[in-house]
Amino acid sequence: MVGIVIASHGGFAKGILQSGNMIFGQQENVQAVTFMPNEGPDDLHQHLQDAVTQLENETEVLFLVDLWGGSPFNQANTLFEEHKDHWAIVTGLNLPMLIEAYASRMSMDSAQEIAAHVLKEAQAGIKLRPESLAQQAAKNSNATVSATVKEGKPGKMEYVLARIDSRLLHGQVATSWSKSVKPNRIIVVSDAVAKDELRKKLLVQAAPVGIKVHVIPVKQMIKIAQDDQHFGGQRALLLFETPQDALRAIEGGVPLTTLNIGSMAHSAGKVQPNKVLAFNQDDIDTFQKLAQLDVQFDVRKVPNDSPDNMQSILNKAQAELDKQK
Repeated sequence: MVGIVIASHGGFAKGILQSGNMIFGQQENVQAVTFMPNEGPDDLHQHLQDAVTQLENETEVLFLVDLWGGSPFNQANTLFEEHKDHWAIVTGLNLPMLIEAYASRMSMDSAQEIAAHVLKEAQAGIKLRPESLAQQAAKNSNATVSATVKEGKPGKMEYVLARIDSRLLHGQVATSWSKSVKPNRIIVVSDAVAKDELRKKLLVQAAPVGIKVHVIPVKQMIKIAQDDQHFGGQRALLLFETPQDALRAIEGGVPLTTLNIGSMAHSAGKVQPNKVLAFNQDDIDTFQKLAQLDVQFDVRKVPNDSPDNMQSILNKAQAELDKQK
């Protein structure tokens, strides 16, 4: 029997597992994985690995995930890369999808066959009342497609958001920020990631619908910022993995006046003054250099959060580092 892993932000996976059992009966060979606010990508990766090992059949595994481009998808996708001949991932998890997956296991032995089958049922499960709203939604969708920005217009690129986030492209970026600032391109600016073909591939695959994702080194971003002939009409959301990359880009001429600070992962030698930001001395010094360049810091995970005071966070981090000396 094909194994199923349900994965989501928060407790949704466990909730929909319970709902599915109420409707279709208790199921075997199914695991629910939740990604909680106090956890990081490595925790989620381990949860998914553990879930797969608890399945009776690790050869045929179907991941049903809440959101394309979110952390559950991204981490499942890293596992999928080594099993792409047999495993499958379907995003947009809803109850019709889950129930159809349960039913399909009774007659289908392939995760990929089930994935292709449940997609149609999941889409058919989305309906509107009054019915006239569906017709209007279809018209709006067609209008959006026809209004897609073409490349090659004279002018410079517009930067709608520049964010430092060690997780780069994940749910908060793919949904909350993308819907708020409406980019038509997400550009990951990182020398390290640009050299890593697997990470590049996974990031491009995680692109939100209707938005192109590019991964480029810092020097190329600087070159693009100086080009006033080919990027008119382009609304770019820039993602930096580290403050050092952001500083190099700004010193090189990328015209950023504000940096959104999302997350900086903890590692050896770093202190963590709050739940999502960790610093070593080089990080603190880099932010001070950015401040000297009159760069403003917008410390928020998502648009609806109230901004935190970056200088207070840096002062706390510096005090903790000084204690370690």
